[in-house]
Amino acid sequence: MTQIAPQRVSNLMASRLALTNITRANASLITTQQQIATGRSLLRPSDDIVKSATVSVLDDRLDRSRQLIRNFEHADAAISEIESTLSEASDLAQQARAIASSQVNLTSSASERAGQAAVIDGLLQGLFAVANKKGVAGHVLGASNASQSPITQLLGGFRLLATGPGAVTDLGVATSAPLTLSENNPILRRAAGTAPSADLAPALTADTRLDDLYGTRGLGVQPGTIRFAFGAGPSAEIDLRLADTIGDVATLVERAIRDYESIHGVSILGGQGVSTSGGALRFDIDPAAPAGSLLFSDSQNGVTALDLGLRSQPNTGFGGGTTDGANLGPRLTWRTPVAALQSLTAPLGNIKITNAGRTATVDLSGAETLGEIRNLIEGTNLGVRVRIADDGRAIRIENELAAGSAGAMSIGEADGGDTATRLGIRTLSGDTRLAGFNFGQGVQIIDGVLDPTSGAVNTALNADMRITLGDAQATRIEIDLRPQDIVSVQTLIDRINDQAAAQLAAAGLPPDALRAGLASDGNGIVLTQSGVFQDALRVEPLNNSPAAEQLGLTGGRYDPSTSTLLGEDRATVRSEGLFTYLIDLRDALLRNDVRAIGKASTDLSASLDDIAESRGVLGGHAQRVDSAKLREQDRATLETSIRSTLADTDFASAATRFSLLQMQLDAGLRVTAMAGQRSLLDFLG
Repeated sequence: MTQIAPQRVSNLMASRLALTNITRANASLITTQQQIATGRSLLRPSDDIVKSATVSVLDDRLDRSRQLIRNFEHADAAISEIESTLSEASDLAQQARAIASSQVNLTSSASERAGQAAVIDGLLQGLFAVANKKGVAGHVLGASNASQSPITQLLGGFRLLATGPGAVTDLGVATSAPLTLSENNPILRRAAGTAPSADLAPALTADTRLDDLYGTRGLGVQPGTIRFAFGAGPSAEIDLRLADTIGDVATLVERAIRDYESIHGVSILGGQGVSTSGGALRFDIDPAAPAGSLLFSDSQNGVTALDLGLRSQPNTGFGGGTTDGANLGPRLTWRTPVAALQSLTAPLGNIKITNAGRTATVDLSGAETLGEIRNLIEGTNLGVRVRIADDGRAIRIENELAAGSAGAMSIGEADGGDTATRLGIRTLSGDTRLAGFNFGQGVQIIDGVLDPTSGAVNTALNADMRITLGDAQATRIEIDLRPQDIVSVQTLIDRINDQAAAQLAAAGLPPDALRAGLASDGNGIVLTQSGVFQDALRVEPLNNSPAAEQLGLTGGRYDPSTSTLLGEDRATVRSEGLFTYLIDLRDALLRNDVRAIGKASTDLSASLDDIAESRGVLGGHAQRVDSAKLREQDRATLETSIRSTLADTDFASAATRFSLLQMQLDAGLRVTAMAGQRSLLDFLG
């Protein structure tokens, strides 16, 4: 309200009071005008501290909501692209399965099937285009590297390059949605690989990083400060916080102990000091030192000495000669020297790799590190990749090439060596499980068949195969396999040799007239007969048992120069997935192989089931994204409304206030003008 100047005051005071009233009204008028013009009731934080703080919090929440809504829209678009890709792949697979179903009957001719093979080849090219389809986040099937094409053509097949779990987008509340499919999807299955069969047992070296150790607790090594004491002497501290390698640890520990010797006049370490032995730290302790005299401990709440194997539970200490700490569990890295692989007791030699019908012999004798072994193997350009096993103790070779069952990967020995076996990467070794033969179908045998007359188990009715020798009498050896004999390749070989030995003796033949073993060059089960036999050795199934064929013996190749029947390699590794099944179907149609056509049809049906399941999971993601988007939009709308109430101008109220302020300013100017016209005569009248 305008203040009225009191009567009988000085002109100066009256002027100042009038100016104050006019200025206040004018300032309020300007503020209201700005609020109307900008639509904001809070022009600066000082206008209302409480409201400004609340608006600031709401602004942060709305920024987060806008980003989440953008994520939802991005995820929705990505999911739509993924679903579209799976739908197209499903359509192609259904067409292929329909062709397989129509051609599996016996009435179809070879020429008709060859014509359908050309159709399947077209479907393969269509699937290739679908697999390389791009979406809003890059290649839909690109997994964790969506900028790279997930599949390329190589050696007449398709190389699968996608790796990783795939990209995801943040949906808030600890949930996410896929932007790209992972490497293990129904179209591009994760590359199949060898099952590591050898623990390479890496030893510690001076360059072994602490990050590459499991530690004695299996939780890694946490560098920190440790303490040690000798005998009844005082303790000293060793700071290992900056140690990066085992060499750093050994140097720091030895230096601290040497300083301790000089200061306290004692003899602790011998000439070799602190070094490594196998997977542990080694101390060359003075033989005169009693056992347990060198004792390590951790600082309060520390675990460094325990992780490094210097402190045990209970703590026994070191002393009485050379002694080792606990094994630190070093893991393989590409820097690991070949010389540090304790399981390799002899130099490396050659291995033979076959993939997509191509064979390469790789000389590993010059490799000095595990990384060089990887480079030599991958340098064959056969579509294989070398990886370190999850436990960090072995390596595995993965087949990234979808080239059908006929083009599956095989890794074997070369020139009679054993390098592949010692590295644990041979696909057919004595440790290979027979359950993995024939791409996971295993080996089936005849067992437990009863004699219909006596009701007892009849050995003749349970025999699985017959081996006919090339001697003049054509001696026959019957092999009866039991469930315990088809566990691994070695148990199978032992059973064949045991049964052959008994029957050879009964036939009056020497025990070396027939021996089963593994191929010394390449892969396969071999049957070797006496070199004096003139005719070829033969294998045939008995009692309709599929074992001989599934072991690759019925399709084996006889070599007269070595008197050896080399069986087919049935432990090859193929890359599973839709590409492989389509290639299998195409090749089966070209070979006019009804049985293989039926198998490819079954595989395609399984692949279609996987695609349907993935689409169902994807539908769940889409529904969750839509629901979350609606919830976030509703919340953002509510918070926007609250923010508007606090920060935006109420135009009706502001217009009314503006009108009143105008009247107030006009009245103030009028009153001031009237008061300014008075003089001393007005008071003397």
